Amino acid sequence: MRDAENIRSVEALCVDLIGMIFFPSSPRFVDTMPSYMPQKEKRVGVFVNADTDEMLRTADKYQLSTIQLHGDEPKEACNKLRAEGYRLIKAFQIAEADDLKKASEYNGLCDYYLFDTKSSNYGGTGKAFDWNVLQCYKESTPFLLSGGISLANIDRLAEFDHPQCAGFDLNSQFEISPGLKDPILIKQFINRIRTK
Repeated sequence: MRDAENIRSVEALCVDLIGMIFFPSSPRFVDTMPSYMPQKEKRVGVFVNADTDEMLRTADKYQLSTIQLHGDEPKEACNKLRAEGYRLIKAFQIAEADDLKKASEYNGLCDYYLFDTKSSNYGGTGKAFDWNVLQCYKESTPFLLSGGISLANIDRLAEFDHPQCAGFDLNSQFEISPGLKDPILIKQFINRIRTK
């Protein structure tokens, strides 16, 4: 997110995390500090194969609490970022059970994994993958479920049961335009998922 009033509106819904994209190729790229920022513990910076020192500079400037690695970052980057006190989310693209093997290499290095739909590009597709694949995930690191999550599949989400699922990543299906969230849709999602 990058619009100050939009951030304020979404934060008021008591969401857990608010992401800001620091990947220049993304249509959601944040190149200017918003005049309003969420509470520090909610701030997540999303990076794709960025230099570790660059991530640290950005994290300091925007007072991030969490760094999300959405590329092919090595384990050494995780070690360095954690040593600086940042929480880490590492994204993995998933289509089949074998895609989960990569996550096991990062055990103990991340606070959360994010499982997203497999794509030839970095970033989301707006489409869901077969969440049943995640029944093969047996590691201890909790994960966030991503990829095509919307009000249309909330019944499937309510039925999805995995002990390590810690939450859902709401992105393109809850946007008015890239980087601008629809607070009404997010509120509807939160209210409905809590009653399931």
